[in-house]
Amino acid sequence: MNPVNTTHTAAPLPAEASAASRVADDIRTMIVNGDLQPGAKLAEERMRAQLEVSRSTLREGLQLLVRERLVIHILSTGFFVRRLGRDDIADLMTTREIIECGALFAVPTVASDGLSRVRAAVADGHRAADLGHWQTVAAASIAFHRGLVALAGSPRLDALIAQTLAEFRLAYGYMEDPLAFHVTYLQKHDTVVGLLQQNAPAAAAEYLRTYLADSRSDLLLRVPA
Repeated sequence: MNPVNTTHTAAPLPAEASAASRVADDIRTMIVNGDLQPGAKLAEERMRAQLEVSRSTLREGLQLLVRERLVIHILSTGFFVRRLGRDDIADLMTTREIIECGALFAVPTVASDGLSRVRAAVADGHRAADLGHWQTVAAASIAFHRGLVALAGSPRLDALIAQTLAEFRLAYGYMEDPLAFHVTYLQKHDTVVGLLQQNAPAAAAEYLRTYLADSRSDLLLRVPA
């Protein structure tokens, strides 16, 4: 009797679903890079032309982002980049602490390639700060935090932090001087890297917990009650 083959191959996504995912990826990247600000209307004709997709594909991609809480849909008005409230920011910071600090606590030994990725993100942030490009500094900061979680070697944690940080990026809309805000935390990034270079991920996690608490307080001071 032949053994039963229990290996299953995932069915490929339909072409339209795959195209919608690419649309969502492109718009998500625009949000993370600061090209689309909170409250911005995602005018369908302009977005269709920019992304070179059909109306149905664009709408499916936007609905994916609605589910990720990056975009809202107002009937008879259109799609908009979300604005975060105080409760959103507080919850996101709690989520970030659990994921980021938990990931670092799970790291037995800091891998050299993972450390190189984190160091590169910090270097990118410093270069952008010297040029006064706050949006590039912000993108480098997100790359830094994603790099920290990547040290745990978990694809699921990587996906969770990517979505969480994309949504958190919307909080930058409340900053009157975003460059000054990010420069302060660049110095803290240096401290985290120093601890990781000493192969002390648990100490880095404890420091990061304080760092995130400070960031939470700084941000909530800027958000109207």
